[in-house]
Amino acid sequence: MNDWIGLGIIVLIIFLIIYLVTRPQKPITQEEYEKRVSEGPGLLGASVMGVQKFLDPAAGKSMEVIQDLKAGHYDGQQESGDDDDKAKVKR
Repeated sequence: MNDWIGLGIIVLIIFLIIYLVTRPQKPITQEEYEKRVSEGPGLLGASVMGVQKFLDPAAGKSMEVIQDLKAGHYDGQQESGDDDDKAKVKR
């Protein structure tokens, strides 16, 4: 009897997950979209990024560079690898 109860709970959980994944999402307005984008990735997105940084250090470095680019810390010449910074500028 206990096996049937456990099996019933597992089946119920599986159907609930399938329902939550496949249900249609309601459309959002432009203001809601802009608000969500400005808030950032959220708790789930941040935790996924943390796991990704742990599993793949190169991906972690690329995420840091992308965040720095969004913040405006890099310009085009800094990441090119050329020594254009030391070259004399003609005036």
